[in-house]
Amino acid sequence: MSQLLEIENLSVAFGVPGERSEVVHGVSFSVGEGEKVALVGESGSGKSVTALSVLRLHDTSQTDYPTGRILFEGNDLLKAPQKGIRRVRGRDVAMIFQEPMTSLNPVYTIGDQLMEPVMLHEGLDPVRAKSRMLELLDMVGIAEPEKRFDAFPHMLSGGQRQRVMIAMALACRPKLLIADEPTTALDVTIQKQILELLNRLQREFGMAILLITHDLNMVRHFAQRVCVMQNGELVEQGGVAELFDKPKHPYTRHLLGSEPEPLLKGEDRDALAARSPVMSGDSVRCYFPIKSGFFRRQVGEVRAVDDVSLAIRPGETLGIVGESGSGKSTLGMCLLRLQSCEGEIRFRGQRLDSLNGRQLRPLRRNFQVVFQDPYSSLSPRMTVARILDEGLRLHFPDLSRDERRRRAIKVLGEVGLEESMLDRYPHEFSGGQRQRIAVARAVVLEPEMLVLDEPTSALDVSVQKQVLELLRDLQRRHRMSYLFISHDLRVIRAVAHRVMVMREGRVVEEGETEKVFDHPRHEYTRTLLDAALLRDIG
Repeated sequence: MSQLLEIENLSVAFGVPGERSEVVHGVSFSVGEGEKVALVGESGSGKSVTALSVLRLHDTSQTDYPTGRILFEGNDLLKAPQKGIRRVRGRDVAMIFQEPMTSLNPVYTIGDQLMEPVMLHEGLDPVRAKSRMLELLDMVGIAEPEKRFDAFPHMLSGGQRQRVMIAMALACRPKLLIADEPTTALDVTIQKQILELLNRLQREFGMAILLITHDLNMVRHFAQRVCVMQNGELVEQGGVAELFDKPKHPYTRHLLGSEPEPLLKGEDRDALAARSPVMSGDSVRCYFPIKSGFFRRQVGEVRAVDDVSLAIRPGETLGIVGESGSGKSTLGMCLLRLQSCEGEIRFRGQRLDSLNGRQLRPLRRNFQVVFQDPYSSLSPRMTVARILDEGLRLHFPDLSRDERRRRAIKVLGEVGLEESMLDRYPHEFSGGQRQRIAVARAVVLEPEMLVLDEPTSALDVSVQKQVLELLRDLQRRHRMSYLFISHDLRVIRAVAHRVMVMREGRVVEEGETEKVFDHPRHEYTRTLLDAALLRDIG
């Protein structure tokens, strides 16, 4: 197999001239014609920086390449003039970026953006360019391509936008496709569809693919070779089967050992089931009206949560799984009375649905929430000390300032952070540390139940494992109950005692986690499990 792309001893440095800081150090690897290579590592490992360097997409005034060559078909792209690199971009080497919503221009239609590369690189007129792109939209699985052609990016779903990005990347039939985390923000079923689509198109077009990802499960089922990066260095590379079975480098073993582990066997499920529910919902319904016309009359309704009943017992974790739009997060907000709904909601036998805001306030410390993105849920203007102190002042007014600080220090220690971090702001922490602060903010109030809404989806695999182990430890120590909302079935299998599967606002299957995962009854559950395990790709 002849080599299409060869990266030799590449170093990348960022910063103003004279004060450059090297972030990639002497990286070397290659991609052969028609080959699928994965570049893996955690956030900050340098994998995306390396990939963007292939097309020289970094700010030229802030970037330098102290050493190395990037050879594409034998030509060094680092030495190519701007005119030469522009000819390569999109025509010979194309790229799919991680978040299509920020990569697509919101003020231009999908069609205008799709036609641009073929009109620029191949000189096609608008009529022929449109015909070519309609064929590609159909090829990548966009329903009614003529209608979508004139749509704006915000009018498409996440999966549709990613398919549009793939169509745009394939417009000029590139020899190499760089896919930077192409499925990170997508549901498991959409992830599988996108990977199957890339596999099929790779065979049809005969192109090579460089996949940038931190999802090792995806790599195992998609790539032929894998390169592992840590702190800007390439620490190991080889065939997928060999690297997964016999990893040589400690960091590779660390990554492979970061997959969530199942709950400890032998837990007394009968004892859990015998306890009275700490929180329950009976026939919970949440409908959103659809309004249309000049007078905004209601013409329909979206049944976000449709007649759902559940019970959560002390010390138990109930997992709620489903795709985006299934109603799982809305259900969690309904139970916390953060979203208006119908049906009975009880905490320790007391009806919550009949209480007003003032009556609810004293009870709220007993049921707290940890959101998906701690960066947006933590105030950037407040130190960690103030974030933890805020709830204590409200719910424990009899505590002195010193007593509140001692509680804050204690809970920081429980989540694995230090007292010295109290006077720092959220932006000064890593993603995993911010999530620990969000957990501490909830736990400091000594709640009986936590609603955890996708608390690990934005984290690297090793940090994800740390947060899951932290939550398990806190549950054992404080006998808290968790409502754990996620679309990641591997995480749910690792943390939940029972699981509920939601689709279009309704519960389609529920039961003990092992039974649901090992012997799913509903076809939709089987579809989710197949997608989560990435079976039969390609």
